[in-house]
Amino acid sequence: MTNIKKPSLSFWQIFNMNVGFLGIQYSFGLQQTAINPIFLYLGAPETMLPILNIAGPVTGLIVQPIIGAMSDKTWSPRWGRRKPYFLIGAIIGSLSLFAFPTSPVLWFAVGLLWILDVGNNMAMEPYRAFVGDKLPEKQLSMGFQMQSLFVGAGILLANGSIVLFQYLWGDQSIEVAGKIPQWLYYSFYIGGILSLTTILWSVFKTPEIPPSEEELVVINQSKGLPFFHRFVEPFAEIGRAIKNMPSFMWKVSAVYLFQWYALFVYWQYITPLFKQTMGYSTSEAASQSAQMSLTYNIVTMLVALALVPLTLKYGGKKIYALSLLGTGLALFAIPFISNPILVLLPMVFFGIGWAAMMGIPYTMVSKVIPQDKRGVYMGILNMMIVIPMFIETLTFGPIYNYVLGNSAINAILYAGVFFIISAALAMRLNVERD
Repeated sequence: MTNIKKPSLSFWQIFNMNVGFLGIQYSFGLQQTAINPIFLYLGAPETMLPILNIAGPVTGLIVQPIIGAMSDKTWSPRWGRRKPYFLIGAIIGSLSLFAFPTSPVLWFAVGLLWILDVGNNMAMEPYRAFVGDKLPEKQLSMGFQMQSLFVGAGILLANGSIVLFQYLWGDQSIEVAGKIPQWLYYSFYIGGILSLTTILWSVFKTPEIPPSEEELVVINQSKGLPFFHRFVEPFAEIGRAIKNMPSFMWKVSAVYLFQWYALFVYWQYITPLFKQTMGYSTSEAASQSAQMSLTYNIVTMLVALALVPLTLKYGGKKIYALSLLGTGLALFAIPFISNPILVLLPMVFFGIGWAAMMGIPYTMVSKVIPQDKRGVYMGILNMMIVIPMFIETLTFGPIYNYVLGNSAINAILYAGVFFIISAALAMRLNVERD
């Protein structure tokens, strides 16, 4: 924070402050792997999958920067600055996860996805700022790569539970149209519990650093404004932050445009891919895609902290670019492998890429943004994630139908090309403070 010397934290202090990410990312893992199969179970055609996922981009675009700006102007001696927001978000997400698998019809599931995304975005944005608030610059890489480790762990648990429960109680030979299989319920119930309990762990284990005297003056001035001014202030703050945004973040936005567009395509079409290449039912294809996610998130957990010394030695942009390149090559390989075991091998490269994506950009950006505006700038960074997703939800349905011939194989290859482009753009990311 401004004019505050931050003490170095121990490994376990950094670990404890990131535990809450486990629950957030478990929920995100279900969104990656289970939500689109649920839409298919409830009768959604494949061409509608992009538009049905528009909740994520829209809520991320609106919620995260607003919550970030609000948290910058928040302080409670009892609850802190960021904690109130990600605690409320965790409660919303938890309730949504408990309700999701009981969705009786498609529109109900789509509506719940909107609520779930509001909760997850409300929790995630201040959590990124929370880590940056606590750590001195020399420990930022460790802090954000620890988040990357919990990203892998959360998604790993989510997909592992899907595979396990289907193995124990699933009957892949029977699919009832318009009905979500009972075995899928249990993964959502676990997510509902983890979403709240892991956040509470970090809330009680990690105190926040109080604002400086200068920041308290600004916060108290904000509290004294009339309600209308307090309502519009976050929007004005976002506008001012974008106007004065470091040029480095504009370069990141170019990388993210292709990276996140490609990721959204992958998550939406990996299940249809296995229906096409392996002749699977929806349940079998969902199980295979869960195994893919399981594999790459194991890799993410194993390599997340190993990337810290590599980025220090070779530079963040080189490791990041190579990781994106490897992810693209993995997507080029997957459509041409019909063996359900061998198709897991490209996920090693995907897992390394995912570990880099979830840690390295945040470390680099955290070094160039004003520390007293960390919340709003982390929210703007998330806007750079959700805008490509929003573009994908609007454009990829027609592209899939008219350009790619309704072929999930072509969709995954298309995503691979976008990853190669993002790798080339990542080589422009030289960290220089504006």
